[in-house]
Amino acid sequence: MKKLILSAAIVLGSLTTMNAQAQEENATPVEQTTPTEQATPAAEAAPAEQATVAQEVDAYTEVKTEEVPAAVTEALKKAFPDAVLNKAAVNAKKEYQLQVKVGDKEGALYADETGKWIQNN
Repeated sequence: MKKLILSAAIVLGSLTTMNAQAQEENATPVEQTTPTEQATPAAEAAPAEQATVAQEVDAYTEVKTEEVPAAVTEALKKAFPDAVLNKAAVNAKKEYQLQVKVGDKEGALYADETGKWIQNN
């Protein structure tokens, strides 16, 4: 059962990655601005700049595996006793992205700081 859940998590992670790549390919390019246009005040920031800031907030920052809260590592051990934690990252919402390996399968799992599993869409 645990292998089935991990396999599902890996498949969902792969689909999320493919969807993100497809969205990037379909995105319209940001227009280049001239030096005089760049001198506009920050209050008049372009929507593209605001979108970039929003993406940075949701971005994950890599942390040492020792810095992952005990609740998250315990949840991982409970759900997947054979899992090996390779990398960990955290975002501004204190949601953790765990790169794990179970046997010959690798994937990403997502949990909040209390160890509750979440889906990353």
